[in-house]
Amino acid sequence: MKNEFTSITVSEKPVLNVEKQFNIEPFFESSTDFLCIAGYDGFFKRVNPAFLKLLGYTQEELFSRPISDNIYPGDKNITSSFRDHLKKDVPLLNFENRYLTKSGEIVWLTWTSIPEPSLNLIYSIAKNITHIKKLEEERNSLLANLTKVNAEFKQLTYTTSHDLRAPVNNLLSILSLIDTSTIENEETQSYIQMLETSTFQLKDTLNKHIDILNEDDKLNVKLEKVNLKKILDNTMKPLKALIEDSKAVFKIDFSEVPDINFNTFYLHSIFLNLISNSIKYSRPGITPKINITSKKIHNFIQINFTDNGLGFDMKKAENKIFRLHQSFHDHHDSKGIGLYLVNNYMNSLGGSISVESKVNVGTSFILNFKS
Repeated sequence: MKNEFTSITVSEKPVLNVEKQFNIEPFFESSTDFLCIAGYDGFFKRVNPAFLKLLGYTQEELFSRPISDNIYPGDKNITSSFRDHLKKDVPLLNFENRYLTKSGEIVWLTWTSIPEPSLNLIYSIAKNITHIKKLEEERNSLLANLTKVNAEFKQLTYTTSHDLRAPVNNLLSILSLIDTSTIENEETQSYIQMLETSTFQLKDTLNKHIDILNEDDKLNVKLEKVNLKKILDNTMKPLKALIEDSKAVFKIDFSEVPDINFNTFYLHSIFLNLISNSIKYSRPGITPKINITSKKIHNFIQINFTDNGLGFDMKKAENKIFRLHQSFHDHHDSKGIGLYLVNNYMNSLGGSISVESKVNVGTSFILNFKS
């Protein structure tokens, strides 16, 4: 039978010398990366113009001194260790170290180096990453400063909450000494009862503040199923006098989404700040109207909080609305803390808040919660 397969002999072609076939000199000379050839003896054998320009030396100056003389003192030991690996035919990838220029400036370089044991040479390409390191340094500095400020702010809040408990307890003691049975005026009795209720709620709020501050971090904040109407009702109790005095009208609709997964204390504080702000910044002579509704949108639960108050100029407010100590009205009680806390509570648990407002028309806050 005739063999169906024909053997094929592959002729061996001589390997061409790349330097003879291609002129690589322009590539070496014009590259903006730093190309160099170093010897196992620790001296440069060749460098491209970009590397000379970076370090500020002439070729003669650079070749006459050991490579280690150019390395930042703090990086010499680790660089020497990795160079020993290169001599054992182990390539070096993405190694970072610092070099000193002739003027004494520190530059960060990232290296890729390939050894050639037969010639006792190392071929290397480096990139200048000094700008990246400076950005990292600035970021780390900002993070350190932010951590310090946050710690100081937490300590201040803890101290304030703790120290306020003493006068609150004294007030409760005084209220307990009042014999309301001797007071015939029903309105006076009602006011004393409201004062006592508000003081107990203030004490409870201060205690909860301290409990929250005692958490190691926000990841430990307790999430639970909370009923929106229940939280709102509890929030409005300490605001009863304020609401009655302002004659505020509420329109509440939680029928679409009655419950959300959130932190009870945080949600109470959010409602408290938004309601009190709506009443505080209501238009003179205009009855405050506050609408609060919930609905499901895609993967979020949204609570819309709208009023018909003074509003503010969105263009002037820009990105300052949720910053600390920002106020857009000349109200004597404006401290610029409430919206900062609301935004912080929302963001800390994966939510978000946005705002729309028009002067003398009103303001709408859109709270987005993870469903």
